[in-house]
Amino acid sequence: MAYDYSDLISNVEGWAQQAVKQGWIDTAEAMSLSEEPQDSANALFVDDIARPLVVAFMGGTGVGKSSLLNKLAGQSIARTGVERPTSREVTLYYHQSIDLYQLEERFPLQQIQLSQHTETANEKIIWIDMPDFDSTEEKNKDIVMQWLPYVDVLIYVVSPERYRDNKAWQLLLSQGASHAWLFVMNQWDRGETSQYEDFKQQLAKAGFLNPIVYKTSCIDELAPTADGLTQLQVTIESLATKNTIEQLESRGARQRKNNLQHSLQQCLSTLGSEQAFSRLLAFQDHSWSQTETILNQGFEWPLKQVAMAYSKTGLTQKQDSLKLWDDWAQSRFNDYLDDLILTADQQGIPTIPIRNSLADIRSKAESTIYTQAELGCRQSLINPGNLLQRMFLKLVHFCEIMLPLIAMTVVGYQVFQGYYDSAFTDEAFLGVNFAVHSLLLILLSWLIPYFIRKKIQPSLEKAALKGLYKGVEIAMTTIDIDVKQGINNVEKQHHEITDSLKTILDACDEQRDGIEIQLKSEELKRMLVDNTL
Repeated sequence: MAYDYSDLISNVEGWAQQAVKQGWIDTAEAMSLSEEPQDSANALFVDDIARPLVVAFMGGTGVGKSSLLNKLAGQSIARTGVERPTSREVTLYYHQSIDLYQLEERFPLQQIQLSQHTETANEKIIWIDMPDFDSTEEKNKDIVMQWLPYVDVLIYVVSPERYRDNKAWQLLLSQGASHAWLFVMNQWDRGETSQYEDFKQQLAKAGFLNPIVYKTSCIDELAPTADGLTQLQVTIESLATKNTIEQLESRGARQRKNNLQHSLQQCLSTLGSEQAFSRLLAFQDHSWSQTETILNQGFEWPLKQVAMAYSKTGLTQKQDSLKLWDDWAQSRFNDYLDDLILTADQQGIPTIPIRNSLADIRSKAESTIYTQAELGCRQSLINPGNLLQRMFLKLVHFCEIMLPLIAMTVVGYQVFQGYYDSAFTDEAFLGVNFAVHSLLLILLSWLIPYFIRKKIQPSLEKAALKGLYKGVEIAMTTIDIDVKQGINNVEKQHHEITDSLKTILDACDEQRDGIEIQLKSEELKRMLVDNTL
């Protein structure tokens, strides 16, 4: 059983380290999971099969814990009243046959008063007198909390005047389900029935439905029938059996697993749900649509300036002097990402994984915009205009060459023909009119295509602007895809981390279901069942 629980704690620690590394939980939460109590009274003894029952007295200052312990032991083993040098002292009263081999490793011996005895009646019982929990010494609480995992039965001692002490009461509320409890109203010689009933009502409000409460007094003159000291001693001795100790140990193991499972379930609830990621992606679509519209509106004037500069200087102009993605654009983009992180937090998703996933996108947005805008501008300037324009330009360019050639061929043919005919008629074959008309024909055959080509030639500025628009559009799409991919990666990581945690919870369920407790005695049943929060 202990090995199984230790194995479970090891798995939890491994999961917690991974969760902290990825930002799903913080270091404090991871430490709270790994600090779940693992020890029990078995850890203090060499032979845990025949170990004694560990009984501790807890209560406020002046209620008579030490006197009660001395009375039960039959000798002065715990210092009382003004005899106690410090309220931080822990007193252990045990049989000399018991070997507390782990005590030196786990507890500072200078804060423990050890007292051995040879009484056979108390051979199977270790008595512990705890420090005064309501003392002003803050160290007292730490000492008590340090010892609690090693205690089988807690005897909560009060007095008629001091049964409502807040500090000890808070411990009672927090540890009620973790131990077997007996309640003692000591100094009963000064008590009244109304105080006793009021104390039982307070226990009922705290969740102890049918508590075992003994009325005791350390004054010898009190009638035995009115003193529950004997009954308390008989009850404790009856519980110091192997079977009862095993039942207490089993219940402690089950309670530790219950506490661990509860902590893990609380941790699981803080990791967010699949529906939360679906809502986050829906918000991202809507928010990016608005942000993209705002950015495009803000890019209108810078894009025209950049296009004008590119059309005049080519692509030699430095980006630093052509501010497309400025502080305003970065601020709008940061607002968009911050809204995503805030929405994730509102949906119950831890923000650190989302923030880490979006960090690179936040810093690379400017580079993406410039890279895609310049690439789009270069491609557009290489092939300005649309396909129809480029085809028509090729045709006009062809005509600009071929039509003058055809005109010169026709004129040449006419010159040759006139010269040939003039040989037979003795008439001049060249005249002023012919020369003027020929020159006009050749000139017009070149000038008309040239004029058309110049008029339909695409504007470099418009081509650059078109390329910039296209590049910015591609960049916006790329950024949107990167953000979605970042959220999807976090969601995938969320699946992995929650599936691992659910596997540990399933293992915790299996181990917890394997623990069965058979309550043999009526006193033990009331201590373990009725005294449960």
